[in-house]
Amino acid sequence: MAMTLESLAEQIKMCQLCPLARERTHAVPGEGNPRAEVLFVGEGPGRKEDESGRPFVGAAGKFLDEMLASVGWKRQDVFIANVVKCRPPGNRDPEESEIHTCVTNYLVHQVNLIEPKLIVTLGRHSMKWFLKNPEPISRMHGKLKLITDKKTGKTQFILPLYHPAAALYNGGQRQTHLADFKKIPAIVEKIKTGTIGA
Repeated sequence: MAMTLESLAEQIKMCQLCPLARERTHAVPGEGNPRAEVLFVGEGPGRKEDESGRPFVGAAGKFLDEMLASVGWKRQDVFIANVVKCRPPGNRDPEESEIHTCVTNYLVHQVNLIEPKLIVTLGRHSMKWFLKNPEPISRMHGKLKLITDKKTGKTQFILPLYHPAAALYNGGQRQTHLADFKKIPAIVEKIKTGTIGA
């Protein structure tokens, strides 16, 4: 049977591949438009997401909704996922082994099924996975990158952004978030028309 986003989501909900499964209430597969041009990838579910099984439903999610609205989009227009699908205990950072397990078993398939024009990483863990780059996010945010998969030769545009939660702790960052976000629609248009390089 061919894999679909729905069948993958069912696998994620039953997953027992890493220790995070033992403490979760709900796994959070992700949600949105299965043919989205933009895929947002955060770090991992928080408490509210663990309770609901949906991504970005807490305070950071409200700010993400606000940023989407600032460019005339809704959640239904994009797809929202995380590098790890279960909440790390106490909201600690996900461990490398947890990220590797979750990405290779699930996120890679989500990317291949959705085929987004652009992946927007939200936060440093997501950025590090896609860009394999030790640079701090303070230097990388808002800068478009083009990566090539060594195995498949496929290319993918990546735009690293700060995690929306960062603006909750540092109100001064709100404008940076909004300014970075406003670049997204124009970048997507340029990718579609082939008028952009990275």
